[in-house]
Amino acid sequence: MDNDQDTELSRSLTALKLEHRRLDEEIRLLLESVELDQLKVSRMKKQKRTLKDEIRQLEDRLMPDIIA
Repeated sequence: MDNDQDTELSRSLTALKLEHRRLDEEIRLLLESVELDQLKVSRMKKQKRTLKDEIRQLEDRLMPDIIA
């Protein structure tokens, strides 16, 4: 992988992590609210899990395991 690809992957990874944190905070606020929308929370949690999977895939591409 070249530096341009690494840079682009790093940017994508940063954006995904920020979105993951934003969703986490939004879910926390929804769970604390008086009018809990369980369906919305479930959808957001699913989206958060998908983001986490994408984050792991990008991290693996940036830092592959080295078998010694």
